[in-house]
Amino acid sequence: MVTLIVATTYDPASINPAAKLLAMPGSISGPVLPPDIKSFSNQQIRVLQHDRHIVEEDDLDLRWEEATGEAVDEVIFLSRHTAVSNRPALTVHPIGVPHLREGDVTPQGGRPGWAAPPNPRIGPWLRLLKKLAQAHGLVPEFEITLEGTHHGPITSKPTMFLEIGSTEEYWKRQDAAQVMALLMWEGLGLGGGAPVGNWNSENENKKGKVLLGIGGGHYAPRHMDIALKDEVWVGHLLSGYSLPMEDPKQNKANLEEKGIGGTWKQSIKAAFEATESAFPGGEILAHLDHKSFKGWQKNAITEFLSEQSIKVGKPNDFFT
Repeated sequence: MVTLIVATTYDPASINPAAKLLAMPGSISGPVLPPDIKSFSNQQIRVLQHDRHIVEEDDLDLRWEEATGEAVDEVIFLSRHTAVSNRPALTVHPIGVPHLREGDVTPQGGRPGWAAPPNPRIGPWLRLLKKLAQAHGLVPEFEITLEGTHHGPITSKPTMFLEIGSTEEYWKRQDAAQVMALLMWEGLGLGGGAPVGNWNSENENKKGKVLLGIGGGHYAPRHMDIALKDEVWVGHLLSGYSLPMEDPKQNKANLEEKGIGGTWKQSIKAAFEATESAFPGGEILAHLDHKSFKGWQKNAITEFLSEQSIKVGKPNDFFT
């Protein structure tokens, strides 16, 4: 089983961390993935380097398996992050566009209604990233944060994005690239230490609690409060924009016939199923950002979660 790390020369926040990782001991050139994607190997790690936008290359996991015969265990993408605030940030997030309807345009890749299995490393690596960033003097200049589930490309294996933001000045920062490279080096055990965030090995004798975030803003502050605690695992994070709900006051006829409209049910179901597939044997607990919902929204969501037999957890439930 191999780990794919995907970088693009199109983006300095992507290629710079990859280059620093490849400069560490052990990397050698590997085969070219058709048509023109370079690869490099280090133990069980495969770094892929292409020249297009990071969300434009779908199914790299399946394509690698077909080309090489190696089974892919997980995929990690390196990318730049943009934000209206322009604040420097190092971010981690799962991917998918589970709220989009079939036929909708996907401006940043993916497939409508789809969510990739979230990489189990997301929670443990968020905490490791914060420690490394602090040790290398990037905090408090850089914010260390999760992001809600969003964009592509399409993959079928547990996946996460590691991003440097939020403007060109910071995308090119070599110290930020070095911290991201160290995160991969230490997190994957390339330096001889134990890998960080391996679900199976770390949960051989116990079942872990896995957070499925529902509601809140893009940077999931209330979910972050839980994710920063040791031993918490993180699945999909559905921000408010990924839970489109039609106000029943605006369409009473629709409420009477079909309930509250919008793709919010589809989004929750897809996110839960993808999270469940990534954490076999784990206990998935939906954590709601209650303050982000109106009363009718919260009631509808909790009722749907109950119908789907999805447990709801309060913050303390993740630590017992």
